[in-house]
Order: sequence, then C-alpha cells, then structure tokens
Amino acid sequence: MASSASGDSTAPSEQANSKQNLEQWYIVKQPSGVCQILSVAEASEFANWSDHEKWGPFQSQGEAIARRVGLIRAGKCQPQ
Repeated sequence: MASSASGDSTAPSEQANSKQNLEQWYIVKQPSGVCQILSVAEASEFANWSDHEKWGPFQSQGEAIARRVGLIRAGKCQPQ
C-alpha cells in the first residue's frame, strides 16, 4: 500500500484566503443617510462609531456591497 503525503504546511492560496477571511466589513449609516462600507480597521478609526446605525460584520466586501444595495432598496440608506 502506498501512503499519500498530505503534509502539514498550508498552501499559499489557502494562506491568502485565511487573510481575506480575517478582514470583516461593516455598513455604517452617515448622518446624511448615505451608508458607507468600512473594513474593521477603518471602522475602528471612525469617529463616533457607536453613535451610528450599522450592519455587519460581513465576511467580504462584496457581501457588504450586496447588503448595502438591499438597504438602499428598502429605504434604509440613500444612494451615493
């Protein structure tokens, strides 16, 4: 019987995917009614973060964009 060498190292593409998975995205409603998409790093620098209506976290920027479109259609956010 031949044994397959599975190895314990992570493939470069898997490492890139894990980095992307670590970044989360939020939708933050501005006082003007426009919703902005921010990464966790951007959101932490955002003034008065807790004073704004927000949605998330989302696992990708694309998912946050799709959700913002839904919020605009539902009348909860203004288009930019």
